[in-house]
Amino acid sequence: MFDQILFPTDGSDGAGEALDHVLDVASDHEATVHVLNVADTTHDSVTRIGGEVVDVLEREGEEFVETAADRAADRGVATATEVLQGGVAETIVAYAEEYGIDLIAMSTRGRTGFDRLLLGSTTERVLRRSTVPVLSLRPDGERARYPYRDILVPTDGSEAADAALDRAAALASRADATVHVLSVVDIGTVGSEAYSGVDALVSGAEDTVAEAAERAADAGAETIETVEVGTSAARGIRSYVDEHDVDLVAMGTQGRTGVERFLLGSVAERTIRTVPVPVLTVPDPGEET
Repeated sequence: MFDQILFPTDGSDGAGEALDHVLDVASDHEATVHVLNVADTTHDSVTRIGGEVVDVLEREGEEFVETAADRAADRGVATATEVLQGGVAETIVAYAEEYGIDLIAMSTRGRTGFDRLLLGSTTERVLRRSTVPVLSLRPDGERARYPYRDILVPTDGSEAADAALDRAAALASRADATVHVLSVVDIGTVGSEAYSGVDALVSGAEDTVAEAAERAADAGAETIETVEVGTSAARGIRSYVDEHDVDLVAMGTQGRTGVERFLLGSVAERTIRTVPVPVLTVPDPGEET
């Protein structure tokens, strides 16, 4: 499923902690991990050391990627290393496209000092631009367990949600895991004047969830169906993760935005910031290369 995994690193503790989970995934899939450091060209990093003009960020970047590659070698995981100059998010996305990356896996937090900023808000910029799935990992590894046993797929019936469901079902069937299909009827997006139509929204959500669960079951995954009503899709997702001991959230990066239902898009970013587990975001299949 994953053959080429891109792991951007800035040498921070957050990236280092995320690497353990990335190596778990790579080892299971016999994938090559591309370890990338981006020397951010928005910062002045050229200096003179012992009469030699050097780029400090590039020199440090080489140390960062080699350290990660050594850890991968200890796990028997193949790596390719690269240090590039450029805008961080743009360079990550361009690298993924150039090298046929199947998955970008990155920490949600990195260095925040003057010298460099790789992750955090950069993760969100990558999410918006990437044409391949992105696995966002909390630096504290609070609940970064692998293999995944319980995978939550929030769905609104959109193509992006279906693409995430297909990825989740493949992961689940591989590990005999359960796919939890959830639709949150977010009445906060339609206004109080539409409360009288909640029953219709719930009925539509139940149909959407049933269709998604059938799709996952056809792929060989055990499924659980749930529809919840609330005023925030992101909060509904977070609550479900906590209550059902979920290991991974898999969701689309774009969804329906009409009055009938709204789940994805910016909700994906809010979910990544709040849930204590890895989040796999999958772009609209029409945008994938």
